[in-house]
Amino acid sequence: MKWTNALVYIFFLFISLNLACAQNRPSYEIIETSDISYLVENEIQDENLQKFNLVIPKGVDNPPLFIWIGGGAWAFVNRHQEMNFARKMAKEGFAVASLGHRLSPGVWRDPSLTTGVKHPTHISDVAQAFKWLYEKADSYGYNPDQIFIGGFSSGAHLSTLLSMDTRYLEKLGLSQDHIKGVIPVGGGYDIVAYREVFVNGPNPAMAVQHVDAVFGDTKDAHIDASPTSYLDNLKVPMLIFSEDMTYNYTKIFEDAMRGTDFRDFEVVHVHTLDHAGLWRNISNEKNSRYRNMMVDFMRKIINSSSNKG
Repeated sequence: MKWTNALVYIFFLFISLNLACAQNRPSYEIIETSDISYLVENEIQDENLQKFNLVIPKGVDNPPLFIWIGGGAWAFVNRHQEMNFARKMAKEGFAVASLGHRLSPGVWRDPSLTTGVKHPTHISDVAQAFKWLYEKADSYGYNPDQIFIGGFSSGAHLSTLLSMDTRYLEKLGLSQDHIKGVIPVGGGYDIVAYREVFVNGPNPAMAVQHVDAVFGDTKDAHIDASPTSYLDNLKVPMLIFSEDMTYNYTKIFEDAMRGTDFRDFEVVHVHTLDHAGLWRNISNEKNSRYRNMMVDFMRKIINSSSNKG
């Protein structure tokens, strides 16, 4: 009984110390700039979507940059809806870019959304934004050598794909080495397996209306869009989150990575929250343990790089 009481005491002491550390972190004032285009005028295809919002912490010299891609099934992504999350991360001392990209048709949710783009347009936009943000670091005062990228749901897929399918950055004269870390939250990473879920589910039409509308109607296109197709390129550290809905999708990716020699990744399966619940947690909670994990992950990489230097 004494040992049990001692273990309970240690557990609650550990939780209390973690909460105290989170509460004692500095909270910076922030500066926001909205609707910045990441393309020159003659390259813009959609002036409303190919933009980002930028949040900068005041009083932080040369802060790291965290590029964040919101969720929305590649068809309903709205960079403005991600601003609560962006502000909270900026108050931790990170510059945060909430990124927009061109969108796919979304007739499965809104019958009027019959037009849009397909893969690889979304990831091409993300790569262009990454290049712009890398090259414009001096203009806004963040550190181009400390750029992280992440996203929720479809944004998780895109941020991971950018770090693994090297074609998109290399086409722009950049490489994986320009990404310090990736934080995908609640994503799908094998599009072939993702489509099969809908084919075998209660609404098979979603395989066409949703998946094929985003990635094309051939298996080759689905393979091309899958991070699991580029396991040989695993190089960038990752902190991956799943929740109740995306656990199976993430487990496929986790198991595939475990079949390689790459070990610089952590996977957090949040079984107490659903898809929307995890987004609300990291976006709105005053002290989100999962948002704190993201902060610690990035700071650990930054500190490790500084020690090597």
